[in-house]
Amino acid sequence: MASGGFGFRAYTLFDTLVWIACLNVLWMVFTVLGGVVLGVGPSTAAAHVLVREKVRGSATPLIRRFAKEYLRNFAKGNALGLPLLAVGVALTLNWGYFSAGWDFGSQIASAGVLLAALFASGVACYLFPMFARYELSLPQYFLMSSRFAMRHLAGTVILLFVTAAALFVCRSVPGLIPFFGVGAWLYVTGWLCDRFFTANDEAMAGVEVVVSEPDANVPAATTKEVSLA
Repeated sequence: MASGGFGFRAYTLFDTLVWIACLNVLWMVFTVLGGVVLGVGPSTAAAHVLVREKVRGSATPLIRRFAKEYLRNFAKGNALGLPLLAVGVALTLNWGYFSAGWDFGSQIASAGVLLAALFASGVACYLFPMFARYELSLPQYFLMSSRFAMRHLAGTVILLFVTAAALFVCRSVPGLIPFFGVGAWLYVTGWLCDRFFTANDEAMAGVEVVVSEPDANVPAATTKEVSLA
């Protein structure tokens, strides 16, 4: 029984690693097909749709499904991805400008740019997983991702840590990039976001029950506190 359990876990791990490697290759191929700038957003959107299906146990043909989601979400993926790229370029340029200065004002400005970059990175980590899970308008994806990043700081810190770890590993071992560089980051962040969103949905469902059917013995102030949690 023990060896069977170990064999099953080993097979599951190997299957997941192969799946991640295939996702990584598809993301890079379709990003290049979109001219890189116009391919990043749709590729990331398609990848997170597949990651959500994977973590929920849905087995679908990877290549066909990725291509379908890429084409279907090409416009929306760019509407989400291009603003992120623009913000990333602006923050990078500002960081390079202010960090070169040694005066007090430049150091304060560079610290502000760094904080803005951390916040933007947190929002980016939530944005496409939220797109894969919820049906919202395009402005709402940015708004809700920003609110989620601020209200769930523990989860945001975890996602930023995973992102930093992925960048560190890719810089240390560049040979992993063609196989796991982006795919592993997409899978782990998608897996984490799926759990964060599920926990939040369950909490909000509990809040709705409390608000819609308040206990007569519970003070109004207590009910308000629960609804804001």
